[in-house]
Amino acid sequence: MRRLLLAVTLLAVLGACRREPAPLPTAAMPAVTAARYPAPERLVALGDLHGNLEATRAALRLAGAIDEAEKWIGGKLVVVQTGDELDRGDGEREILDLFDRLAEESKATGGAVHALLGNHETMTVGGDFRYSTEAGLRAFAGVATKAPGAAQVAERERARAEAFLPGGEYALRLARRDVIAIVGDTVFSHAGIAPQHVAHGIDRANAEIGDWIAGRAPEAPDVVMTQPSPLWNRLYGQPQLPEETCRNLRVALQSVGAKRMVVGHTIQDEGITSACDGQVWRIDVGMFENFGKKPLQVLEIRGDEVKVLRGPTP
Repeated sequence: MRRLLLAVTLLAVLGACRREPAPLPTAAMPAVTAARYPAPERLVALGDLHGNLEATRAALRLAGAIDEAEKWIGGKLVVVQTGDELDRGDGEREILDLFDRLAEESKATGGAVHALLGNHETMTVGGDFRYSTEAGLRAFAGVATKAPGAAQVAERERARAEAFLPGGEYALRLARRDVIAIVGDTVFSHAGIAPQHVAHGIDRANAEIGDWIAGRAPEAPDVVMTQPSPLWNRLYGQPQLPEETCRNLRVALQSVGAKRMVVGHTIQDEGITSACDGQVWRIDVGMFENFGKKPLQVLEIRGDEVKVLRGPTP
């Protein structure tokens, strides 16, 4: 009898400690503020760039953001790049430097440039250099602020580690980027948000990932690293989306007061696509793999009008 009472007591304690899942957010929840930016007259979104400097320049010119000398000519244009500037190609440092410079230049004319974090940025900060080219391993040598943990990395990878491990010079720059941003009535993230991300708090998620990248927190937050992650999930990238996915998307959009979401991460072989009655747009067109093989594409948003801009056919 005593063993039975102990077992019952233990089960009761475990039941009391069990964490109930957070309720799904509803449209009544307040929208986030710090990650929301004003609605521009014209907005252009670019997908994954993966170290392809030539494709990056071409996409920015197609957007009307830069001239042939790479100077900002966009005026009040807002550009959003949905992450994955790193890995696969050799032009990563030039791309990061270009977007940081354009973010400053655009302010002078009332424009803005928002480059988001992608999964390859967080992989690099975490020391996963599998997709780095040999040139990419060497390109970041000589940074002024070296990541504290880089001394433990093999010599071949040390220059990249000094720049990107938490607290390194380029990590500190990445730490200022959002995982999720809202511009006007459009939500942007690399892979897409789900209701649980809104429940967690978009501002909170952005701050937590920034703290890890800057070296102020010991590890990356679960909300952006576990599925369905706004950096990693494939919920919105597939050709046909189930109604449940569209329904959860509507809940998330209503909760933050947005009309649509724009994502990268999953290559769209036939070019930019939409799903869920235009509530999600997929803009990863495999720019690194397909540049020079297929027409370049970026997404333009003017109020309620969403349009694909196409570059010249190769």
